[in-house]
Amino acid sequence: MRIIIDTSTRILRVERDGSFHELPLYSDEAFEIISQQWVVVGWNQKYPYTFSWLGRPIIQLPEDLIRIQEVIFRVKPDVIVETGVAHGGSLVFYASLCKAMNKGRVIGIDVDIRPHNRKAIESHELFPLITLIEGSSTDPVVVSMVEKQIRPGDTVLIVLDSCHSKEHVLKELDTYHKLVSQGSYIVAADGIMRFLHDVPRGNPEWTSDNPVEAVREFASKHPEFVVEQPEWPFNESTLRKNVTHWNNGFLRRV
Repeated sequence: MRIIIDTSTRILRVERDGSFHELPLYSDEAFEIISQQWVVVGWNQKYPYTFSWLGRPIIQLPEDLIRIQEVIFRVKPDVIVETGVAHGGSLVFYASLCKAMNKGRVIGIDVDIRPHNRKAIESHELFPLITLIEGSSTDPVVVSMVEKQIRPGDTVLIVLDSCHSKEHVLKELDTYHKLVSQGSYIVAADGIMRFLHDVPRGNPEWTSDNPVEAVREFASKHPEFVVEQPEWPFNESTLRKNVTHWNNGFLRRV
């Protein structure tokens, strides 16, 4: 695909498979096309690796953090489970929301919590709201440890952000979906991978080996979950689609 942005004529021209399509530059469709390219190029240039939250690196697109915040505020979970800890920024982000709402706690799981990251997380002001579990997210021992942290009647929301292969995400979905409360979500992060197969830092195998394929397969077997973009609680524009790395990643338990 070839995209030409002409600011003098205010036209966005898209060339694809020998056909041409012109759009007003200042239109919702043009915004979506430009945003998608911005997100892909930004991923390749490691734009999400430039942010922190309350002192801890947080490797997320800010747009996704705002959107998950909207969901968390609406659901008001008692427990947020995140697979994939890295530097701990996301755990601190979720814990800060729990602190602000005066409700909730966070469980972080990672196969390898590096000592310097563990030290920084455990010394953070919000660590009293965080539980760290080291081990594979799909290890039955680890899963049992998570289950023991959840009390009867707790509202649970889960974010899957560890290994993003289809096989692993599908195994995580099969493992953790039973913990998700009605009306809450299990979120498979980084569905953007399917759009990154041909970028310099990408992998050709990602066309089929990605979280979106795992979500599709899981949803086809679990009618109690629906794939949906959560509704925006505020919108004075005509836009309707997220600018996101978490494409088709939200599964709501109905």
